[in-house]
Amino acid sequence: MRGRSTAELPREVGVLAVVAFVVALGFGIVAPAIPLFASSFGVGTTAVGLAVSAFALFRFVSAFGGGRLVEVLGERTVLAAGLAMVAVTTGLAGLATSFPVFLWLRAAGGVGSAMFTVAALALLLRVAPPTARGRAAATYQGGFILGGIAGPAAGGLLTTLSPRLPFFLYAGALLAAGAVALVLLRSPSQEAADTAAAGAPDLAEGPVPLRAALRSRAYVAALVANLGIGWVLFGVRNSLVPLYVTEELGRTAAWAGAGLLAGSAAQALGLLRSGRLADTWGRRPSLVLGASVGTVAMSVLVLPPSTGAFLLSMAGYGLAASLLASVPAALVGDVSPARGGRVVAVFQMAADLGAVVGPLVAGWLTDVASYQVAFAVSTAVVGAGLVAALALPRR
Repeated sequence: MRGRSTAELPREVGVLAVVAFVVALGFGIVAPAIPLFASSFGVGTTAVGLAVSAFALFRFVSAFGGGRLVEVLGERTVLAAGLAMVAVTTGLAGLATSFPVFLWLRAAGGVGSAMFTVAALALLLRVAPPTARGRAAATYQGGFILGGIAGPAAGGLLTTLSPRLPFFLYAGALLAAGAVALVLLRSPSQEAADTAAAGAPDLAEGPVPLRAALRSRAYVAALVANLGIGWVLFGVRNSLVPLYVTEELGRTAAWAGAGLLAGSAAQALGLLRSGRLADTWGRRPSLVLGASVGTVAMSVLVLPPSTGAFLLSMAGYGLAASLLASVPAALVGDVSPARGGRVVAVFQMAADLGAVVGPLVAGWLTDVASYQVAFAVSTAVVGAGLVAALALPRR
């Protein structure tokens, strides 16, 4: 079945992609400043690591509650409130004069981030027509990717001027994104008036119960694939890969940056086609392809160390991630096309769980065994997504 063209995607998709770009850009700007600012309080390395992980931890534990808020208050309200919460806590964190205050503000920011992420994805999947959910998810992810590429470069420069400056800029960017969302995203009454014309599910339709979603092989496959994305893309790739390049390959940190850039560039290019592939070729073959390429790409790192193999692995996994970041989200929309806050929240929690646990497990395996063992386990996690994809019905 042929879906709509990209130009016919609902307006909300473009708005959410712009908001995602601003959020990712700001996060990339502030990321280099967090450990430096935390260490300025005279705390040790463990405390600095806690300041980095507190945001992700509280984002994970509060996501389910954010999903419930989406079902009660609606996506637009929760999205704007989440962005405002992260903006306020980030700005105050830049003014913090003690480490405990800075730590708790970072943790509160994680709660706001969970609210925004769950609400944005729930809205995206609800307004996108069934034949365009893959393209909608790819467009949304594209905003994150472009912002994530541009942000760290600017953040490193700003941090050299002042470690507090990135926090204020990020807060301002989030307030601007929240204002854009409130102005350009349609109100519930407008959505109800346009539902029939857009082909989206009726707003009055209730959310799919989480227990019912968990009985769906499509939803389980989406969870397993998203766990792998969090484990490798948001976890191991950022924590273990730079150390692997400097310690195992004997290269400079610039080579690690080149590998990460190759992966991001390949993912950005892949997103131009991955969404359309998911909508026209089908969810199952697209997910099987993405999981297969991702598994092979990660397995390359299990081989004896080689700079060329490393760059090939990063580019290959980036290409796979373009499918693994859009197809599972489309599957979630297929399972729960209405206002499925908790269904979307658990889906997001799968990626966050991988991002938190993946670096810990991979780091421990590297210490007690080797980098190759750590990458082998990461390959198995991605491979589990392939097994789940193969178990999907062919229709």
